[in-house]
Amino acid sequence: MTNQKLKEIIESHAFFIDGKGGQLADLSDANLVGAKLEGAKLRYADLRYANLVGANLEGANLKGAHLGYADLRSADLRGTDLEGANLRGAKLEGAKLRYADLRYANLVGANLEGANLKGAHLGYADLRSADLRGTDLEGANLRGAKLEGANLEGTDLESANLVGAELRSAKLRSAKLEGADLRGTILEERKQMTNQRLADLLGVKVCNVYAWKRGDQKISRYNKMILNLIN
Repeated sequence: MTNQKLKEIIESHAFFIDGKGGQLADLSDANLVGAKLEGAKLRYADLRYANLVGANLEGANLKGAHLGYADLRSADLRGTDLEGANLRGAKLEGAKLRYADLRYANLVGANLEGANLKGAHLGYADLRSADLRGTDLEGANLRGAKLEGANLEGTDLESANLVGAELRSAKLRSAKLEGADLRGTILEERKQMTNQRLADLLGVKVCNVYAWKRGDQKISRYNKMILNLIN
């Protein structure tokens, strides 16, 4: 696709979104390798199966866009708005997603191996069966995220917010969880999680569990855990 044709499609899409005519962008199956789309307004656009390897989408608006099975390997998506986007089965290996907004996004079966998601917002995102091996999720917000069956081996989750996240059947061996907030996290069905059982599941050693106090009343339920990896 030529740069001129791409520009025309994006301009027409902008008019469509603003209710001024135009046409919804159909970029499904498009070859957009290395495309320069910084700040592009592609909300609700159809990018299914698009080839976006190495594309620059920094700061773009892809809210609600359909990117199912798109190839986004090594793409720059820093600060991109992907809230509610459909990224089912997408290839995102090595993608730059630092501080991206992925709230409520569908990432079922997506491959995010080695991606940089530091500080990203993934609240209530669906990451079931996703490949997150070696991904940088330091400080990311994963509150309420669905991570059943996800592969998080070797993933950096330091200081991440995992409150209420679903992690049943997830692979967490060698994951870094120092300072992560695991309140209400579901790791196993119908089983009360003891510190030792948590350590066994994660392949880590629990070195400190902080119990907080409210006045003179001790709160038995911990709300912060620091974990050390077993070398």
